[in-house]
Parts: sequence; C-alpha cells; structure tokens
Amino acid sequence: MWVQLRCGLEPKTLAALAVILVAGAVFAGMHFWSARPEGVRAPDMVGEAVHAPTPETDPEPEGRARPEPSPGPAAGPGGQIVVDVSGKVRNPGLRRLPAGSRVDDALTAAGGARPGADLAGLNRARVLMDGEQIVVGVPPAASPAPGVAGPAAEGSGSGPVSLNTATAEQLEGLPGVGPVLAQHIVDYRTQHGGFRSVDELREVNGIGDRRFADLRPRVRP
Repeated sequence: MWVQLRCGLEPKTLAALAVILVAGAVFAGMHFWSARPEGVRAPDMVGEAVHAPTPETDPEPEGRARPEPSPGPAAGPGGQIVVDVSGKVRNPGLRRLPAGSRVDDALTAAGGARPGADLAGLNRARVLMDGEQIVVGVPPAASPAPGVAGPAAEGSGSGPVSLNTATAEQLEGLPGVGPVLAQHIVDYRTQHGGFRSVDELREVNGIGDRRFADLRPRVRP
C-alpha cells in the first residue's frame, strides 16, 4: 500500500513486481546453494604393499660343478710313549705310558721310589716325552777337578762304572741298585778277587736277567 501510494502503481503492476522479486530471491538462493564448498574425501590407504616381483636366480650352468665343503682336520689317534725309569725305584726299566703322561705316572708304573730316595730335584708334574730317561734319587755327578784321577773320578764320569774300583755309594747310582744290592756287589768282588767280566754280575745275589740287561751297558770290569 505504501509503495502503491508512493509510486502511484496499480495493483496488477505491483503484483507482477512482487512475483519478479520472489523469483529473483529463489534463483539467488539456488545459485548460492550450488556454489557452496564441498568436503573432499581423502583416498583410502592401500591395505597391502605392492611388492615388485623378485627376479629368480638363474640356475648354474650344467657344466659348472658346485664347490663341496672341505673336510675338517682329522683327529690323530691317541698313542703311547716309551720312557726309561732308572735310579732308586722298585722296578726300573722301560715303561709304556699313554701320551701326555707325567713323571709321577712313570714313578707309579715303576713301583714307586724306594725308601730314602731324594725326590726334591724331580718335577713330578712335568709332561713326559717319548724316549726320555728319568733318573730317580740320583744327584747329578760332579765333574772331577783337573788332574784328579781314581775311583771317585771313574764313578762320576759319563762312561761305564768300574765294578772293581767303584764304591758302594757309586754303585747305588746305577739303575735298580740300592744299598743292599750295592753291598752284595762289593762283597762278591772281595770274595772272588774282583770281576774279570761283566757277565759275572749274574752270579751276584739279587741280580736277575732283567736287571742285568739294564746294568750291562753301564758297567765294566
């Protein structure tokens, strides 16, 4: 009514103008709705990784031989050693022992040391070597002074011991000879006027074939 009075419009014109305004408002609303921003959906994560195909290893040529593992070193068989046990032991002579045996094992195999034998200078824990000689209870012989000769010098040398001049103490240094057997040798020498040959040792009380075999290369008449 106010527009009609203000502008002098007729009712029909005013109705047409109202329709145009409503249509424009509807069109503007539709345009605004279609132009609104839409949310963008993130793509789904790939569930499984795509693996590239692994190239297959080419088979070896037929003419090429595959290397074989080299065998390890073979363990050597356990052996034995032979040692010579002499001096003040109950059963002197050669003894066969397992490899790696010690001096104490050799003493046990020879029946042990005789009573009174001095073992202070003997390392009983030492490992034995094949072909070794073990002298028990006999101290190293002292070298004679220059120009000194006689029975003592003969008994202390590296050569054979004289059965006719050696003392009982020197005879005890021989393998398997103790104080009793040394005295028997001295008594035989006194009764028979000395030894004419080494073979006469067989007639001394206490010397058998085995002990004679040990003494023969170490003595002389």
